[in-house]
Amino acid sequence: MVRVTVLYPNESAKRFDHDYYASKHLPMVMERLKGSGMLRYEVDKGLAGGGPGGSPPFVAACHLYFNAAADFQKGIDAHGTEIMATFPTTQISHHRSRLVRSS
Repeated sequence: MVRVTVLYPNESAKRFDHDYYASKHLPMVMERLKGSGMLRYEVDKGLAGGGPGGSPPFVAACHLYFNAAADFQKGIDAHGTEIMATFPTTQISHHRSRLVRSS
């Protein structure tokens, strides 16, 4: 199994809409990528940074689970443009992704 993690940096000039992300964006991602082998997703909300009262370095993290990296690639090749277009750039200007093997 592989996990694709998407990290959304905490940007002071941007507002991240967690409700939209969890209730609209991620269910749409699941709908589009399920046929390519997406198994499930999880979402985390950043609450604090390295010390008491510190800002979190990331406002959100999303974890997408697939049986194989090729499944993710197949789905993102087919639906990536649509998926990225549904997430407003007013909320976040960039994100970081990584792919890891999950047990």
